[in-house]
Amino acid sequence: MIQAKQDLLAALGEAIQELSPGADLAAAFESPKQASHGDFACTAAMQLARPLKKNPRELAQGLIEALQRRAAFQTWVDSLEIAGPGFINIRLKAAAKQAVVKEVLEAGAAFGSQTANGQHVMVEFVSANPTGPLHLGHARQAALGDSICSLFATQGWDVTREFYYNDAGVQIATLANSTQCRLKGLKPGDAGWPESAYNGDYIQDIADAFLRKETVKADDREFTASGDIDDLDGIRQFAVAYLRHEQDLDLQAFGLKFDHYFLESSLYSTGRVEATVAKLIANGKTYEQDGALWLRSTDYGDDKDRVMRKSDCTYTYFVPDVAYHINKFERGFTKCVNIQGTDHHGTIARVRAGLQAADVGIPQGFPDYVLHKMVLVMKGGEEVKLSKRAGSYVTARDLIDWTSRDAVRFFLISRKADTEFTFDIDLALQQNDENPVFYVQYAHARICSVIRQWAANGGVEADLPGAELALLNAPAETALMLKLADYPRMLGGAAEGLAPHDVTFYLRDLAAAFHSYYAAERFLTDDDALTRARMALLAATRQVLGNALAVLGVSAPEAMARETTENP
Repeated sequence: MIQAKQDLLAALGEAIQELSPGADLAAAFESPKQASHGDFACTAAMQLARPLKKNPRELAQGLIEALQRRAAFQTWVDSLEIAGPGFINIRLKAAAKQAVVKEVLEAGAAFGSQTANGQHVMVEFVSANPTGPLHLGHARQAALGDSICSLFATQGWDVTREFYYNDAGVQIATLANSTQCRLKGLKPGDAGWPESAYNGDYIQDIADAFLRKETVKADDREFTASGDIDDLDGIRQFAVAYLRHEQDLDLQAFGLKFDHYFLESSLYSTGRVEATVAKLIANGKTYEQDGALWLRSTDYGDDKDRVMRKSDCTYTYFVPDVAYHINKFERGFTKCVNIQGTDHHGTIARVRAGLQAADVGIPQGFPDYVLHKMVLVMKGGEEVKLSKRAGSYVTARDLIDWTSRDAVRFFLISRKADTEFTFDIDLALQQNDENPVFYVQYAHARICSVIRQWAANGGVEADLPGAELALLNAPAETALMLKLADYPRMLGGAAEGLAPHDVTFYLRDLAAAFHSYYAAERFLTDDDALTRARMALLAATRQVLGNALAVLGVSAPEAMARETTENP
């Protein structure tokens, strides 16, 4: 069906050129929301009516006549009809729908993916300062960011995953001071315990390891503790390395690995921040007022100008962000995506304003942002707020330990990033159709079980691409094949829209189509040819389920048990 669609699109383009030379109506070919309206719909007649000053239904009739003369429509289309103000509803021949089964089986894991396009994209996400365990916001970023990276990869992009963090500043100083207080025997609640200190048990863990003079190693650093409780700088370096190692363990539990770690401190040590400020001043995009240096960000759509350098000569937080994104662009990343919490919304306008004011060739709208809202955790009908280890919040590791990596990844992507999400621990642990990740994974496992039964009776999977697909004409089979054929389009749209939740929606729809098929038809029949054709359809469905789950970083089990007993 993929080949059929490509052939039909090419023929449609030729026919449109007959009616209106030079017209670009690539978006005039779509999939109707209602099956009764056909398999595809063409809106070209309505789009051409105004420029050509003609009645859209008359144009539709002329377009149908032009399409019917083309071989692709003669080969793949069963009927064309005009509907409403000028829609052309297109119904495909059964062979066009059945062809997707062979296309999936031949492409395998590559089905739905595009070839390399030579473009580079960086996705920056998680970016947690090493001051404590990763929290739920970081977990949602991890799920979103990794899935968006996988989506880009399916569309032929060369993808880099980057983790940016501040290894200096007030928060790191607080971490060092908190650890030193623990080393001196103080604990939260004691008279000498600083109000701003971090209270989690992990601070005591760091202190104990420091006294033991341990060596800790993270992806980007290694440090050996001196054991001297008065060595504040050594405590700081050890605490940062310790927590970077802890974060690495969190990320490993999540099944996530970054290609590059970027230190905010390097922007200062290499002079990038000063160079960026000097460039903005030289370009006439700044002014001084009240002892501070301001960026004329209103020139670029911001609601007010922004302070860059305060009266105490320190920089506001968006200034290193501008320097950092210039660095990204200079590294060859023409497209960059940042995954951050909605509390960073105010950063967008000022960072983009700074990048335009720097005038280094960065396009408007760079970088792209995906902002996510908070995650609420429920267990037993009550909100879970605290983690003993973290002291004040539920950690990403808690969520994985309480449920599973698959559940955390799937659940945290299952809603648009800009909507709040409630993670129901009890639901994530259920092994029935109410749990969406179980529902999808069980479809894959169910197919594996059926194919194993078939193979045990002598069936050979290698023979499936040659199955007699014309036998697949039951309504449930047609619905399932149409859903398989929609996978490449969905995948491309999800990548373009930075919308991995589209993949979870698709997976649930595909699983529902399979489960309906499972309930409606027998797969192991007395007709060997029919059985082989249905095994081919099941194998193609299994493949697409696996491909889509892989985009989300979720496993595709080959065997699963339900909480309820099914009839054999």
